[in-house]
Order: sequence, then structure tokens, then C-alpha cells
Amino acid sequence: MAQRLGRECEVQTISWDDFTKVELRVGRIVSAAPFPEARKPAYLLQVDFGEGIGMKKSSAQITHLYRPEELEGKLVVAVVNFPPKQIGPVKSECLVTGFHTVSGEVALCIPDKPVPLGTKML
Repeated sequence: MAQRLGRECEVQTISWDDFTKVELRVGRIVSAAPFPEARKPAYLLQVDFGEGIGMKKSSAQITHLYRPEELEGKLVVAVVNFPPKQIGPVKSECLVTGFHTVSGEVALCIPDKPVPLGTKML
């Protein structure tokens, strides 16, 4: 069962149990560096999710809207329970979330207020 939104966006219905399996957590980017080995322009991020989860690596295609120095210290929302994915020579350990802008760049999904590291999205 799906609902149509606009001309090109279809929303698929999932169960509450499906949603609760996705571990969307708040982390802080502690470092961001160019990732030239990636096929598309990307940064290699180190994200701290606090005690219990710790540090995870992520490849993020956010080079059009962000510079590495402005990413450091930024809170982000990421999926932390996907299996690691090999991207070039690096295993990406989490998926930092974002949205495509009208022109196709990726804008990060970020909390607008301070949130403790590792907090799970409700």
C-alpha cells in the first residue's frame, strides 16, 4: 500500500516494527577529510556516537554544500545498524542522513538543538 505525494514521490507503508529496527542516532562529526578514492565526490567522516556505540566511519557525498572545516563539531543523524559497506579502500560503518535539494546537492539532516550523543530518534 503506497500513497502518492506530488508527481514523482511514492511513499511505501511500513509497519511500526520495521521502523523500530532502524537505529537512527545522533552523532558529532569529529573529523572530515576529502575522500578521493570514492567514485563520486565525498568526504570521509569520523562520527562520535558517545558511550556504547563509539566512533564510526562514514563516506558522505556532501562536498557541494559543506567544507570539511565547517563539518567538524556538527551534530548529525545517522543509521548505525546497517552492515559495513565497502567504499573504495574504506568500510563505511554508518549512514549519515540527508536530503536532496532542488538542484540535487545533499543537505544534512541535523538536530536544531543540542542532543546527547547516541540519542535514538523516536
